Amino acid sequence: MAQKIKGIYENEVVPYLKETFGYKNIHEIPKIQKIQINRGLGIDAQNNKVLQKSVNEIRDITGQQPMVTIATKSNAGFKIREEMPLGVTTTLRREKMYTFLDRFINLTLPRLRDFQGLDPNKFDKYGNYNLGITDQLIFPEINYEQVDQMLGLNITIVTTAKNPKEGLALLQKVGLPFRK
Repeated sequence: MAQKIKGIYENEVVPYLKETFGYKNIHEIPKIQKIQINRGLGIDAQNNKVLQKSVNEIRDITGQQPMVTIATKSNAGFKIREEMPLGVTTTLRREKMYTFLDRFINLTLPRLRDFQGLDPNKFDKYGNYNLGITDQLIFPEINYEQVDQMLGLNITIVTTAKNPKEGLALLQKVGLPFRK
């Protein structure tokens, strides 16, 4: 599966981007560097059952063991103490990244209700795309009976693009469906 997206990138995206943006050097052409998936649990992370369920869900979705993020400083306003677990994060690279992206485009996004395409305005100034998922049940790896509460997650696709225009062109050609 990962070879499909990688093949599309090498055979279709690279020539398109080289022609469109007039790159002279092959290393200037933007590529997807990594995909970061994280879920902030806040005060719920103190509950070991909720934390473990989140770790298992992210592991099922990505195929990789996630890391539990902990607070570095105490904050009385948010009732957070130092060394307290706050969320779950994982970073996908190389083959796992391409496999996740293929499943996300072809299996997960079509399961969204009333899906009109992704918002093209969610790029940062460096060409990285941020996407929030409010419901983990759109992932086919998640079993409906085992979900106690709806928890969202954030997906960041980090690219080597220099600006949002290059990032949008890259991700559109790879196959992410954006709104017009």
